[in-house]
Amino acid sequence: MMHMIKKLIAIVSGAVPEAIALLFTRVALAGIFWRSARTKVEDGSWLQMSDTTVFLFKEEYGMPYPEITGLIATYAEHFLPLLVVFGLFTRVGAAGLLAMTLVIQLFVYPEAWWQTHIIWVALTGILIVRGGGMFSLDRMIGHKFG
Repeated sequence: MMHMIKKLIAIVSGAVPEAIALLFTRVALAGIFWRSARTKVEDGSWLQMSDTTVFLFKEEYGMPYPEITGLIATYAEHFLPLLVVFGLFTRVGAAGLLAMTLVIQLFVYPEAWWQTHIIWVALTGILIVRGGGMFSLDRMIGHKFG
């Protein structure tokens, strides 16, 4: 029985199951921030920040220089998820999303730690530690140049 359990653990601990898990982690994390990014732009545009975004950053979030901080957040929430989902500079993209999460946690929604932000921190942590995995552009580039 122990032999079968060890064999099963070896199978699910292999490179392909890990790659699949990392792919799902990348897609899940990128989706969270991408959906948020799309709420910050004018309907029908790609990156034109909406007046509502400026209002929220000023009035609800209390961020300094809402035109600038809103624009930075809007661009980061579009660009970093693309890096993560394609697995290109995955660790850098995940670290950027972790930084955004911590800013949101500390300055915007401090009450959302256990409901939401801890999951985002866990997802970013996995990608920072493990990278994009086998099914990532990082791996393809690494194999080509490494």
